[in-house]
Amino acid sequence: MEIDNAVTNYLQQQQRDAPSELAHYFSDFEDLYERKIWHQLTKHVDTFINLPEAASYRVGIYTEFVRDWQKHMNKVKLVLFALAAARQFDNIPAASEFMMGISEEVNKPDSQEAYALASLEAAHFRLLLNDLDSTRETLEKCEKMIQSFLHVDPVIYASFYRVCADYYKAKAVFGQYYKNALLLLACIDIQELGAEDRVQRAYDLSIAALLSDTIYNFGDLLSHPIMESLRDTEHAWMLTLLVAFNAGDIGKFESLISKLQAQPLLKQQEPFLQQKIRLMALIESMFKRQGAGARAVSFGTISAETKLPAGEIEHLVMKALALGLIRGGIDQVEQVVTVQWVQPRYLGKGQIKDLVERLAQWEGRVKETALKMSQTTPELFA
Repeated sequence: MEIDNAVTNYLQQQQRDAPSELAHYFSDFEDLYERKIWHQLTKHVDTFINLPEAASYRVGIYTEFVRDWQKHMNKVKLVLFALAAARQFDNIPAASEFMMGISEEVNKPDSQEAYALASLEAAHFRLLLNDLDSTRETLEKCEKMIQSFLHVDPVIYASFYRVCADYYKAKAVFGQYYKNALLLLACIDIQELGAEDRVQRAYDLSIAALLSDTIYNFGDLLSHPIMESLRDTEHAWMLTLLVAFNAGDIGKFESLISKLQAQPLLKQQEPFLQQKIRLMALIESMFKRQGAGARAVSFGTISAETKLPAGEIEHLVMKALALGLIRGGIDQVEQVVTVQWVQPRYLGKGQIKDLVERLAQWEGRVKETALKMSQTTPELFA
């Protein structure tokens, strides 16, 4: 490949115009370009475009420089460089069209991973334009493609889960948003996210966990490092609310009702949250009793612990049984609930302390039973 004078002129112009902390990058680009060391050049450009202070150069770097030698580079990296440029566009439709063009360029048998990535990112721009149908079609197509690949670059998984999460967020399908958002975080280094982005993702995950009708275990979320992003922010109360739900603490939940009123989604779903906190209180109550051997609980006891009228207890327990949160049965005549199993729990420090106490009680009962057996049937212990 002959060296393009237009490219070298561009690089030299940027060396003169760029601030001192960036100018040396363009000098390195020119040297590697002239020596045709494409892999090293790709790595240098990758480092440069990810610098926050280089944002204004991303479009030019791609259009004036990368396009000249793109056939020599990894096509997934090419898509990422194009995406960095597209994100600088002021016009979202133009960014969408740009990425669709890139996807067509890399739609070749030997670059299907890059094609999937470009298609997903083009779909994400369309999602920003509220084109949900087209986004869904692309997600379905790309999911099949990804499943067929022998090896998948983590950046493609991250793109897929991000677009999925944002699609389900737009559709207000909280359970699917929660699942895909957590999968996204498993594919990336969360420290590479901006501070505001970390807070927003932690907040959105919290909202989804609370409002999903399928999530009654908050362990994955409460133990995730991203939740620390909420501390010392205006959303710090959300952590307290999640802990209250996890513990089935109705009193703490009611103390935070005023906070819910300021969040439209939570305010709108307050009746659902009232039912959910009582389901969590029921689970916590039954969980505490498992180790103590008290598996039969009266409606009156449940009524006191869930702060519901006795007449609503049967419906609450039936809901818990239907959701698979507990296993057992209801004696309608005796007004008693018998529980054989409770959904595994994420335990806070207080709950762990209670568990230790229940294990100690269990150990005591085992020893007591062994002692009685040794006294009544000494021949077995001879």
